Amino acid sequence: MANKSLFASIKGRFMPVPDTTNFAGATAYSYLDTHALAQVAMTGTFGATFYQDPMQELTRVLDLANKVDPLVLAKTAVYVRENGHMKDMPAFLLAVLAGRDPVLFQRAFGRVVDNGKMLRTFVQIMRSGQTGRKSLGSAPKRMVANWLNTASDWALLQANVGSNPSLADVIKMVHPKPETAARATLFAWIIGRPCDVALLPTQVQDFIAFKNSGKGTLPDMPFQMLTQLPLTTKQWSTIAENASWHMTRMNLNTFLRHGVLDNAKMCAYVAAVLRDPARIAKARVFPYQLMTAYQALSPEMPEPIRAAMHDAMELSVRNVPRLSGQVVVCPDISASMSGAVTGFRKGATTATRFVDVAGLVSAALLRGNPSVTVLPFEVKVREMRLEPRDTILTNAARLAEQWGGGTNCTAPLEWLLAKGRAPDLVIMVSDNQSWAHAQGGTMGTAMMRAWEKLKKRNPRAKLVCIDIAPYGTTQAKERDDVLNIGGFSDTVFDQIAAFAAGEMGADHWVGQIAAVDV
Repeated sequence: MANKSLFASIKGRFMPVPDTTNFAGATAYSYLDTHALAQVAMTGTFGATFYQDPMQELTRVLDLANKVDPLVLAKTAVYVRENGHMKDMPAFLLAVLAGRDPVLFQRAFGRVVDNGKMLRTFVQIMRSGQTGRKSLGSAPKRMVANWLNTASDWALLQANVGSNPSLADVIKMVHPKPETAARATLFAWIIGRPCDVALLPTQVQDFIAFKNSGKGTLPDMPFQMLTQLPLTTKQWSTIAENASWHMTRMNLNTFLRHGVLDNAKMCAYVAAVLRDPARIAKARVFPYQLMTAYQALSPEMPEPIRAAMHDAMELSVRNVPRLSGQVVVCPDISASMSGAVTGFRKGATTATRFVDVAGLVSAALLRGNPSVTVLPFEVKVREMRLEPRDTILTNAARLAEQWGGGTNCTAPLEWLLAKGRAPDLVIMVSDNQSWAHAQGGTMGTAMMRAWEKLKKRNPRAKLVCIDIAPYGTTQAKERDDVLNIGGFSDTVFDQIAAFAAGEMGADHWVGQIAAVDV
């Protein structure tokens, strides 16, 4: 018999050759620079993860941001802010863009810096020196000053929460020249200078009077500013009644701590807000945000609030598309998936882990497609039964509880081969740091070799790899039947459906970024 490796089939010889190694030291595929930047921008948070520290991530992002065309950089910054709902990463990319193309920077600025917190984050990054300079520079200074002068009073008041830098620090840095006496007075009040109170916005005047006397109607001010004051339970209830959907989600434990939820009527009101379809749609609720809020709930949280969070999650993913044919979802539950999705950041580490997100994506797809097969894996597949009628949060938690072990992205494919299955669509949710299966050589990664065997059973089969960690390599090279998507936003579901239906190619995810108008 001739040497099987030497005389491999044409298909085998044309299988993509691994060109790099992953953080676990196993062979892998790298991305083109534009794709690599998109992947890390949609998943990176500059926090310590299982395989890399924040400086390693920053260095890699900075290198990629300086390699790609400035227009690609601008479009990526806008896309990951508007579609990925990322925070630090788009501000960082914008800061790099400021030094590469001032014109594109000015065109992208307002799309990335869409609130006061993003403004302060951008200034913090610029001043850090990590993007090449420690001063803002003329164009950034002008754009920051313009934001301060054109923002609404309410936007400025919301921005006046937080430090390092505070809004007062930013105002002192850029010295905006207000066009009206009222805006000049508001700036003076924010930075702590004497001012004519009569020229301040009405709600600020009310806040000053309330703060001085402790009496009267609760002023209409950002929640965080009111928390500085000694408030009664009744006043806390007023805050809860006026809160936006996201503010309610983020402050459930605070409301509980101050007795708001001890009142049955208020508890029912807050629960109704959380599960209100109109409010959820208006708030553009991100499923990951709900999971984080649910995991952070105090053990003493009333059951009606917990039930409302389950309902809110169901509503937030009710547009998960129906997928035709045999569909298999493979969440990675290995030990490297145990890290927080924000990375470890002192004082800001979320309870939500990569494995929780993998479970969330899998549970959401199962909820919308009850016939889906879910194959959680580490070195091997962990066979377990999930009930499609159970809530998404319940099934996601069951999957996440299974975590532990090494990483073998080939395991689900081998399981399908052993069972004689020929799926139409396989969806992997992983950090792609596969190492437990023998890999190497010029015949592709073990995962690609197993995928080729499945393709012989079903030539129409497609593979989607959802990369949820900022590591920059994949076990499956993109081609007409393989799609690599970065991040875990709700847009991922639509992208999966479009690819499965043949409505977009493997390069279309990066193409979506290219289509951004800047």
